[in-house]
Amino acid sequence: MLISFQPFSPVHEGVEEGGNLVNQLGFGLLGLIALCSLLMLADLRKLPSLVGPTWILMVGFLLLSGFSSPDPNATFRGIILTLIVMMTIVTVLVLPQDGDGYARMLRVVAGTVIAVCYAGIPLFPSLATHGSDALEPQNSYLWRGVFTHKNIAGPVMAAFAFAAIYLWRRGDRWAGFLIGLSALVFIGQTGSKTTLGLVPVAAFLVLLPSALGLRILTPLAVFCCQLAFALLTFGSVLIEPIHQFVLSLGIDPTFTGRVSIWKFGLDALADRPLTGFGYESFWSTDLVRYAANPYYLDWDVRGIVHAHNGYLDIALSMGVPALVVAIAVLILFPLVDYMRCRPVRENRLLADFFMMIVFFTTLNAMMESFFFRRMDPVWMFCFFGVIGLRLVARVAIPRKCS
Repeated sequence: MLISFQPFSPVHEGVEEGGNLVNQLGFGLLGLIALCSLLMLADLRKLPSLVGPTWILMVGFLLLSGFSSPDPNATFRGIILTLIVMMTIVTVLVLPQDGDGYARMLRVVAGTVIAVCYAGIPLFPSLATHGSDALEPQNSYLWRGVFTHKNIAGPVMAAFAFAAIYLWRRGDRWAGFLIGLSALVFIGQTGSKTTLGLVPVAAFLVLLPSALGLRILTPLAVFCCQLAFALLTFGSVLIEPIHQFVLSLGIDPTFTGRVSIWKFGLDALADRPLTGFGYESFWSTDLVRYAANPYYLDWDVRGIVHAHNGYLDIALSMGVPALVVAIAVLILFPLVDYMRCRPVRENRLLADFFMMIVFFTTLNAMMESFFFRRMDPVWMFCFFGVIGLRLVARVAIPRKCS
């Protein structure tokens, strides 16, 4: 799933892979394998507790958004691909029978993906890096591995760094050290200072309260950071005193032009707040493509592919009610699940791992857009963390099955 069926593709971030026949057939086959695995190998009694009514409602909003799209046929193909990826992630989480199974899975996945990404640097330097990037010259020769953009490679490697911490804490020191070091070095070569800075922050916020015997503080600390980051970024568009405070900090108040995109999206959302414009449809509509030159903005939004804010894109795709449900299932309920984690060592180690992923990805989504985005690897890891937290809150996981 992470490597995809066309690794080292020359596709730019602005080109949507979801319409590619190879990926459609490959992920369709992968979905069939996942479904068969669920039916034959998994304990199906776990599934209702992992999905739940709120997630069913969220999927309902996702499906309804297809009818709001100007091209429902193409939109539903993308929605089906998203659902296949989500089902496969659930399969990945329910098949391991014990802690050793999860550790083995993470060692294999992280080791394989990292090795392939590193191998691509000398073997396919123009594809495993951004090469001489005319569209985004600031990204020239930054590493991206098998992924289509450095902004995907960085978060994936961050998730592997969190997996390395989990492996180290379980006693698998060599695997944890090698995977963690390799992932952090790769993040450094992507040029993503934000990702490199967030990794230790996520680890600190999750692990320190546990080390002090105050696990109850972890969800509170995570939520406060999420709220503060949301207010300082997107909130600066909506609330003038916050905008003035951001100016006083001496940082870029436009967040490299994102504020212009957010303002344009909010103005458009006011016309269709309940239904949105359809799944992944707004930024390709005539409303955007043939808009009058927005001379009053810092960024010409007519060529943009997403809002660079996952929460705004959910509202633009599915409407404000769907955004409320999404915030619940992606942010609030995972915090509750973390607090309800079964009092078993393996559950707590996995819960810390999943929480680091959820914290990192939900913060990253305030500056990038990947929620429900077909087979986007960052979305895969976000959903992996969210459902993983549901798992550890409901199923006791032994270290090793006898």
